[in-house]
Amino acid sequence: MDEKEKVNDPTVPDVDSSVASLNTPLGTETPRSDANKGPEPKEATSSHNTGDVESGEQGAQTNEPPYSVFGHREKATMIILVSFMALISPLSSAIYVPALPSLARDLNVSESLINLTVTTYLIFQGIAPSFIGNYSDTYGRRPAYMICCVVYLAANIGLAVQDSYTALLILRCLQSCGSSATVALGSAVSADLATRAERGKYLGYAAMGVTLGPALGPVIGGLIDQYLGWRAIFWFLTILSGVLFITLFVFLPETCRNMVGNGSIASPWWNMSFLAYIQQRRQRRQGIEPDTGTIKLSRRRPNPFASLKLLAEKEGGIALGFGSLMYGGYYMVLTTLSSELATRFGFSSVFIGLCYLPLGFGSLSYRYTAGYLLDWNFRRHAKAAGVIISHNRQQDIEALPIEKIRIQVSLPLVYLACAAIIAYGWAMQTRASLAGIEISLFFCGVFLSGALNALNTLIVDTHVSAPATAVAANNLCRCLVGAGAAAIAAPLIDRIGMGWTGVFVAGTWVAFSPMLWLLMAKGPKWRQAEMEKKDRERVKKEVQNARGSI
Repeated sequence: MDEKEKVNDPTVPDVDSSVASLNTPLGTETPRSDANKGPEPKEATSSHNTGDVESGEQGAQTNEPPYSVFGHREKATMIILVSFMALISPLSSAIYVPALPSLARDLNVSESLINLTVTTYLIFQGIAPSFIGNYSDTYGRRPAYMICCVVYLAANIGLAVQDSYTALLILRCLQSCGSSATVALGSAVSADLATRAERGKYLGYAAMGVTLGPALGPVIGGLIDQYLGWRAIFWFLTILSGVLFITLFVFLPETCRNMVGNGSIASPWWNMSFLAYIQQRRQRRQGIEPDTGTIKLSRRRPNPFASLKLLAEKEGGIALGFGSLMYGGYYMVLTTLSSELATRFGFSSVFIGLCYLPLGFGSLSYRYTAGYLLDWNFRRHAKAAGVIISHNRQQDIEALPIEKIRIQVSLPLVYLACAAIIAYGWAMQTRASLAGIEISLFFCGVFLSGALNALNTLIVDTHVSAPATAVAANNLCRCLVGAGAAAIAAPLIDRIGMGWTGVFVAGTWVAFSPMLWLLMAKGPKWRQAEMEKKDRERVKKEVQNARGSI
């Protein structure tokens, strides 16, 4: 209903009736504030039953605009681009580890002080995205990338030329701030472009860079440190990130739906990429008008603490908390693998770096394993609910049990990951053949990445109006828990052994897994209650604003 119709419609409530609506009981339909929720429930149902019937009939039966004006190839290219941009965050962490002894020797400090630079990196890796992610949800992805670019390049150049431990510690924190937000921004771009029905596939593309970093970092870092010295590591990161940033600024258009909607609206000239310029010219030639109805209303100003609000939600808190526990176990394996291989087998740093590859390749397989299962399970539940999925149209999760759809894939992978990490722990403890250790590492990568990315997809699905903020909250929890897990991993292994450490990690996951069962059962009800609460707060605010303007 447009504004003119609202004025002429006698059924539209005035301010007093809006006040009365604040006292309506739960379950009473109120207008949705989130643009993704669509119109009122009856209209949304009609949209699903008529507009989402067949792709060939869509245009004739509904005027609903496409979720994104970009085609599959363009979306895949853009998501792969931001995925490799996100590579710099885990790569900066992993490539640094083989150089720790050299840094301690050259700067004349203890290894414990050098290890502190790893812990502080993780802490800032969790905190920084909460600021940049929320900023990008309000002002756009490209300006946020520009901030990351300046901070990260300056930090790397400083790290390459510094000669003191204090400078190393401060610049590593700055480097973490510049790189870590690229992970949240990559997932946000994926959410801008992909509907829920295809999000599993596209988030698989988005995870490629993040999973390659821990796999390739130790290999590259060991080779550079051995033959060129530790300073060359930071020059390498400077050159790599410079090339990636230039490629991104030239080819990646603005995708934030607060700014450009479904991509049909031109961004300001200073925020327009070469690809966006070509896209706008093509739309003008084809006579395509910008669809301002696809723009989401943004917050008035960025709130760096918005990601903390997700922790207070029942659904968000459980998903973030369990995902953090799984990431902590993963990081215990990641940070202790090099020392375990060196101690038990006496491998060189270069050979140790190569031993990380199965873990990385297992994580990369997510695109063809869990990513496929997520999209298949979504289609299965949509068919059961009578929701016909139409190409490039967003699906309303009110009609679907989105928690069940995602957790049904995640839970089996959690239990399989428990078995894989126990197998890895005892293979390392008993000094089994290297092949046994590497095979167990591969399956750790397959199952852990699948379970974690399924939970990450659920978090984005339920907070699609602010995906960067949601991923930043996810990153905050995981990095802080990962920092704690990395700190206790070595003492725990020294005390009870690698085998029983694997049992401890798996037992922790199993003990807390009933929380996912609870989320699957109660999640839709919690989500509905949270939406109704936000609706009442929005109506109350609108009434106050209306009274203030009288």
